[in-house]
Amino acid sequence: MRRTAAAVAALVLAGTGLGVVAAGTATAAGTGATACPTGWGSGDKGGAAAGAVPLKTVRAGRHDCFDRLVFDVPGGGTLGYSVRYVDRLHQLASGDYIPVGGGAVLDVRVGAPAYDPASGTPAYPGRAGRPLPGVDVSGYSTFRDTRFSASFEGETQIGLGVRARLPFRVIQLPDQLVVDVAHTW
Repeated sequence: MRRTAAAVAALVLAGTGLGVVAAGTATAAGTGATACPTGWGSGDKGGAAAGAVPLKTVRAGRHDCFDRLVFDVPGGGTLGYSVRYVDRLHQLASGDYIPVGGGAVLDVRVGAPAYDPASGTPAYPGRAGRPLPGVDVSGYSTFRDTRFSASFEGETQIGLGVRARLPFRVIQLPDQLVVDVAHTW
């Protein structure tokens, strides 16, 4: 009898807890508040970033909790990458300084050249030190600037200027690399 009563009491308490969680969720949804992910961190992510399939496009998007930069490499499969905060962006191979606007700079390296390795012809129209073609981040919550740096030995480097040194994540998808930077800590 005691076991049954204890089991019933546990179920009632669990149900009350679920009701509180559900009510809290409804309140957040009713006020338009968005629950944003946490725990991404701002440390270096990735490793080797050399590849042989050319970068096709780079595009940006805005979300409730983060700004997103997407690198499209059709036929590239799983892409190598390296993403880290730097004090100043220095161009691959030459080491030349490339100014990037914002309170912090992410050095993003993708395992995809901006040229066709077989012919050497440009595959992505980026120019050193210039904003990324077709990517306008004005009005974004976190992104402030984008700069094409270089493409050298199967690796393309982009400077991403952000508002502050905020947490970010990198997602590898087939033929794409996604960099999300949170709006807040």
